[in-house]
Amino acid sequence: SIIIATTNDGTQKPIVDLCQKLHLKYYEGDTQNVLSRYYEAALKFGAKEDTIIVRCTSDCPLIDKDIVQKAIDFFTSSEADYTHTSGFPVGMGTEVFRFSLLKEAYENAHSDYEKEHVTPYMYRTHKHRLNITTFKNEVDDSRYRITLDEIDDYKAIQEIYTLFECKTDFSYPELMQKLYENPYIHAINAHVVQKS
Repeated sequence: SIIIATTNDGTQKPIVDLCQKLHLKYYEGDTQNVLSRYYEAALKFGAKEDTIIVRCTSDCPLIDKDIVQKAIDFFTSSEADYTHTSGFPVGMGTEVFRFSLLKEAYENAHSDYEKEHVTPYMYRTHKHRLNITTFKNEVDDSRYRITLDEIDDYKAIQEIYTLFECKTDFSYPELMQKLYENPYIHAINAHVVQKS
């Protein structure tokens, strides 16, 4: 069940139009308080206490469905409260948690940082009492950057799609093979420093 949790500040119209065209569920919520947007979107579409929520951010246009599924499987098999991925390129990250924990964060998070970034309440503020697990990539590909924050990120992503002749159904191994074989792509945005 894919839900697009977009903003309500007037800039979301193209996203809403596309969601309507593609018959995707969407929710328009607070621009700054993304935690409330996630919570309200899940609530609107019937999330229960044990519903699994997967966080994929809009600045990650190459997110891989197989990695997401493996993270969900790892989350359920490890009986975790919160699972995140590690060792994948920046832009392939996934977070998994249950609606009950999202609700707790929504009701108790106080700082602007916790509200803007959704999950810090889980993995920072309450890491001492939660079962937090990490789904690790077999190879550390974290030096690669395929997220969309800066213009050079956009240029690198353009090059990737050019190599795939604008197809979108390539796998993560196929993507990494292209990046290994074409180091100039990594060089395009290697200088961009990811915000901590």
